[in-house]
Amino acid sequence: MNAPLNRRAGHRPEWLKIRIPGDLDRLPISRLMNDLALNTVCEEARCPNIFEFWLAGTATFLIVGEYFTRPCTFCAVGKGKPLVADDDEPRRVAEAVETMRARHVVITMVNRDDLADGGAEHVAKTVLAVRERTGAAVEVLISDLEGNREALQVVIDARPVVLAHNVETVPRLYPAVRPVAKYRRSLDVLRWAHEAGMRTKSSLMLGLGESEEEILATAQELRDAGVDIFTMGQYLAPTGNHHPVRRYWTPEEFASLGDRARALGFHHVESAPLVRSSYMAHRALHA
Repeated sequence: MNAPLNRRAGHRPEWLKIRIPGDLDRLPISRLMNDLALNTVCEEARCPNIFEFWLAGTATFLIVGEYFTRPCTFCAVGKGKPLVADDDEPRRVAEAVETMRARHVVITMVNRDDLADGGAEHVAKTVLAVRERTGAAVEVLISDLEGNREALQVVIDARPVVLAHNVETVPRLYPAVRPVAKYRRSLDVLRWAHEAGMRTKSSLMLGLGESEEEILATAQELRDAGVDIFTMGQYLAPTGNHHPVRRYWTPEEFASLGDRARALGFHHVESAPLVRSSYMAHRALHA
């Protein structure tokens, strides 16, 4: 296994350097989110594409709170005691979507193991509120809901156009990267959604210490579970306290892995260093 990279001495390669075109807080999307007291995964997870998306007038909403209840070692979203779910949040998300005039919306959630349904009802209410007010196509990126199939059905019954759940990394690395999550449980969630007629999606972060063979084996298992849309992007450690970057995969390697994933039968694949789960989400539907 490659040694961890020193984030100060091991500079990011050129293809990962992001040029910041201005002040994020001055963008209309930033003001809209502040005015409506909404969270976005773009900010909370320190997405490298935030300027690209916000300049284009799009954002990925983060609902059911702003704190995760699990100690994942890769994620920048805060961990802590979650607050009671805000009953007015679905309405405000719908208002934001209407203001943005968005036609394809991605809504993700924090993990809420403290709730009996994992936050499923809140997600479903948000999907319905957005669709009823705007008619936009709504894609959801959900937690594993602790493998609660009844809770998953609540989300499915809201009929999002895409139901995504990320496995994030290869199964061998789960104890170090996702110590509470279970890889097989995540596969079950995706399989159940597929069996219920959902268009499904999942994602891998590369650079955590996985091998090419493990990437392709995981991709095959996702396809076997019925996953339609598959994305891969480079992991970037949010701080020095998070799981270290073990390797920077090159754009050429991402392109090759993407081609090999397509050969497995996925309906759509996005594979590049700066790809994230919600990256160009509408392209998969158009494809």
